[in-house]
Amino acid sequence: MSEEPTTWLKANQRHLAAAVAGVRASLERLTRSRHTPCAVADDNTPNVSAVDGDPSSAAAAGELNSIESEMSSPPALDKVCAAFGLSGFERQILLLCAGMELDGTLPPLCAEASGNPQRDFPTFGLALAALNEPHWSALLPSSPLRRWRLIEVGAGETLTASPLRIDERVLHFLVGVSHLDPRLTPLIELVSPPDELPWSQGAAAERLARNWAEVEPGATPPLVLLGGSDWAARRAIAAAACALVGMRLHALRAADLPAPCADLELISRLWEREAMLTSSALLIEADETPGPGEPKGLVSLIERTGGIVLLSGREQCRDVQRPVVRIEVSRPSASEQRQCWRESLGPMGETLNGQLDLVAAHFHLGWDSIRAAAGKVRERVSSGDDRPLDAILWDECRAVSRSPLADLAQRIEPAATWDDIVLPPQSLAVLRSVAAQVRQRAVVYEKWGFERQGQRGLGISALFCGASGTGKTMAAEVLANELRLDLFRIDLSAIVNKYIGETEKNLRRVFDAAEDSGAILLFDEADALFGKRSEVKDAHDRYANIEVSYLLQRIEAYRGLAILTSNMKQSIDGAFLRRIRFVVQFPFPDAAQRMEIWRRIFPAGTPTDGLVLEQLARLNLSGGNIRNLALGAAFLAADAGQPVGMRHLLMAAQTEYAKLEKPLSEAEIGGWT
Repeated sequence: MSEEPTTWLKANQRHLAAAVAGVRASLERLTRSRHTPCAVADDNTPNVSAVDGDPSSAAAAGELNSIESEMSSPPALDKVCAAFGLSGFERQILLLCAGMELDGTLPPLCAEASGNPQRDFPTFGLALAALNEPHWSALLPSSPLRRWRLIEVGAGETLTASPLRIDERVLHFLVGVSHLDPRLTPLIELVSPPDELPWSQGAAAERLARNWAEVEPGATPPLVLLGGSDWAARRAIAAAACALVGMRLHALRAADLPAPCADLELISRLWEREAMLTSSALLIEADETPGPGEPKGLVSLIERTGGIVLLSGREQCRDVQRPVVRIEVSRPSASEQRQCWRESLGPMGETLNGQLDLVAAHFHLGWDSIRAAAGKVRERVSSGDDRPLDAILWDECRAVSRSPLADLAQRIEPAATWDDIVLPPQSLAVLRSVAAQVRQRAVVYEKWGFERQGQRGLGISALFCGASGTGKTMAAEVLANELRLDLFRIDLSAIVNKYIGETEKNLRRVFDAAEDSGAILLFDEADALFGKRSEVKDAHDRYANIEVSYLLQRIEAYRGLAILTSNMKQSIDGAFLRRIRFVVQFPFPDAAQRMEIWRRIFPAGTPTDGLVLEQLARLNLSGGNIRNLALGAAFLAADAGQPVGMRHLLMAAQTEYAKLEKPLSEAEIGGWT
């Protein structure tokens, strides 16, 4: 609207009042005719002899034309009539029902015009008798008035004698006050277009807008499938595309769809009416795992709903008959992220040029997340945080990007460092190579151009092989501490699903959620999923192999570090091993390594007395068991009020060996006490 909203609102209300006055004149004409000898006695009979040249009707029409000439934007009544294709008779019925809410003279006038003092409300019978150009088709359920629920038909003896009432949402729209239908409010929210988009995402929004502009008038627009792992970017692109074509966007979560067919029909009809009233598009967000009844309800809603519909988060939507357009939403490029960081941090970012390159390479954040993290950085600096600015920035990026993954995996707070882990020199060297590649990938992939040769194989993956307790999880903690990254343990028992296709869905959710943070993913005891591929004998064998292939693809494309652990390297499929970049062996510690573990096992604050490391190293235990033994001895000593000594360690060793169902030989504990 080019006028001030209040100016248009006042003119619109004058226009509506004048239109209602024209209907009131028709009722008065019928009332006068009832007092003449040739009056029509039954208000259920169409009045085909209405007087078209009534001076009051002509005056009302003249006033309407005068008001409309003052308005550069059409009045709400004209918008409704045009949107739903109302005939002149249907327009008058709508005005008659609206007048009942706005004009206190109409109820008694309805009673007088119908000849029944109890009928002080509009009916189809009264409309047929009083209004101009009546037609019976306006009463049909398929008519615009009833199909689009512009009016509601109450309970009555007959169809023509039942009371009519205007729908509340339509009444408010006619008055000029627009709001979402209360029945849709719990399900649908308005999405505001973004102030700005990265160039790559802006191009996708323009492409989508052009696609809509090419749809022939009257044709059903194609269903738009928005793919990509960035939920916020998909929503922003959809809103921006709608703004380019002068439309608004509302979003609906697929998980909120009701199961009953009647409820789904009501939502579909009410939404389609809303879209026609306000020129809106519907974005259905289907990121969550679907419930048992959702796929059928989702397809039903898409098929029932006309206008522009977008489906976000699904790679495909089977059984949909309307045309489909797929748009893959890419995340902002590293250069676009750096630009957003510089704009969001302002002068503060000028001291972080090198660090911004590293942040943009590691954290794949959308613009909303970048602005949120930059705001937190400014808050911390202004509140007196005296840490280096690059450390504050890095930690805030970790915090803003970890929340999607926290619901899907267990976050491990890394405590171990290089000083805590005891491994053969060769294994330690491989671990340091892993850390170096994660740290320098921005240089090699971006500056040196390796990523321009293709994304395949750029993911950094490692397989940690060794018996339980040999330090595999500790090594993952060491890497997370060294690289200052979050570490998440993936519970494969919750990932693997016996139903076909569900394991891939679960893996996709994990990797999509991890993309922003570049967190270290620890797939513990990976043998359950990554064992040797079986001979295909049935559908389950075929899909089990597909699960492994899907995981390989995601690991190769994952921007972060994926670590898989296995107790039995020989059980891992050979083809799978060839696509893993690093294999780190965690052998059972020999006597020298066990002595080194014992040397480091007790914290500096633990009091000890008379410990003989050479004797302790004779215990044939892994590092994990040694830690359990040391912890048990510490509790025994603390309970006795003494420093940890060999006697406490002997008692703890007996308990640990009993747990392992191993005999504690004299060769191992001889001479301890």
